[in-house]
Amino acid sequence: MQTAHPIQLVSNGYTLSTAPNRLGRLVPTDPARPLPALRDQLHAQGYLWLKGFLKREGVLNLRRRYFELMQPTGIVEPDTDLQLALFSGKPDTTGLHQKLLMEFVRSAAYESFCLQPRLWEFYDAFLGGASYLHKRKIVRDTFPNDPRSTGAHYDLVYLRGGTDTVLTSWIPLGDTSVEMGGLIYLEGSDALGRQFEASYAAQNTNLPPEERVSAYNKNMKGGWLNTDLPALAERADSRWLVADYEAGDLVVHTAYMVHAATLNVDPHRRIRLSTDIRYQRVRDEIDARWANHWSLDDML
Repeated sequence: MQTAHPIQLVSNGYTLSTAPNRLGRLVPTDPARPLPALRDQLHAQGYLWLKGFLKREGVLNLRRRYFELMQPTGIVEPDTDLQLALFSGKPDTTGLHQKLLMEFVRSAAYESFCLQPRLWEFYDAFLGGASYLHKRKIVRDTFPNDPRSTGAHYDLVYLRGGTDTVLTSWIPLGDTSVEMGGLIYLEGSDALGRQFEASYAAQNTNLPPEERVSAYNKNMKGGWLNTDLPALAERADSRWLVADYEAGDLVVHTAYMVHAATLNVDPHRRIRLSTDIRYQRVRDEIDARWANHWSLDDML
């Protein structure tokens, strides 16, 4: 379901340029390619967009289960297909949505989805050793026209207490067109993330250990590099890469790859749902801060 010409994309009030040298498309990858080729591609690109990696039915079942749980919040249009999850236009103001979200990420159904053999067997083979899934796992639902978007960042900012070979799996839980504000990547930015991290490491040398690894230390003041995505693309002389994701796709990116998200402007009012989880080798250093379930106030 490729959109030939993406609509105007906005992130935190900034409109992305549609110039060919500033906006492009992710390169899809066949997950059946040999592992050495996949490793080479991840090294070269900083990401892998593995098409149809997971069973579509299993992904859609989890999506439906999530919105079944959310029914008491009123965020889904009544008497509509929960798999579509059409936004009612009425965000929850009671705190129930957040409570149920925290319940969902602790549920056996979600945990088993993240630990399905298709995932851990792939990572065992890809990483060349027994893999470890971080306990802290994140689920995000994004309502149409919510003005807040994830700013540009690279994940190691939040994972400095462990190995830098940790890999993020971003999984769209449902078909996610460009209009729905899925994850976007700054082309070739694995190298840029490494440059940023080297600069921060030099600045953080004299900080206490607990501050040195924090994304909120005095030298960073937060984990985002920028909310002005067009300016960052200009600075890096690069393109933001977008995609029409489908249920079953898996995106893998390195800890240095710069990524962000855009506003959900889906004309059908579908709520975007996704999860990001992280695998690494068991034998490598693990960031102890990620050994707890995700909480909205955990500052990671």
